[in-house]
Amino acid sequence: MQKLDETDKKLITLLQHDSKKTNKEYAHKLGLSTTAIYERIKRLEKSEVITNYVALVDKKKINKSFVVLCHVKLIQHIKDFVLQFEREILKLPEIAECYHVSGDYDYILKIHVEDMEAYRDFMVTKLTAISNIGSTQSTFIINEVKHTTAILI
Repeated sequence: MQKLDETDKKLITLLQHDSKKTNKEYAHKLGLSTTAIYERIKRLEKSEVITNYVALVDKKKINKSFVVLCHVKLIQHIKDFVLQFEREILKLPEIAECYHVSGDYDYILKIHVEDMEAYRDFMVTKLTAISNIGSTQSTFIINEVKHTTAILI
């Protein structure tokens, strides 16, 4: 694990907030030269502290604001079933996030679709078509109180 100094942490925070600013703007905010910022960013990318840059999209504007947390239990929690389920989940673009978890269920999925009808279609034609699923439980998001992609450093 790479040791991050306070400047690295501040820079990462700035990048998580808005990665489209120029190195000159980051340099000004942090009191460093543009070259120093460039070198720090390259080092953070090379060491994979920074893994990617993305555009965040407004779910409402692309008609995917119906968000569901779906808990999935496999019929048996054996290696072959786990690996097969995970391979199949990776093929489904409606699933934004998938977590292998402890507790009553084996997985929690975060799913983005247009509406309840689209979710029903997704469940019937795609998710429950995956073999070895024992049960599911769906929770529908009423209101997004907090959502961030930033990780506090």
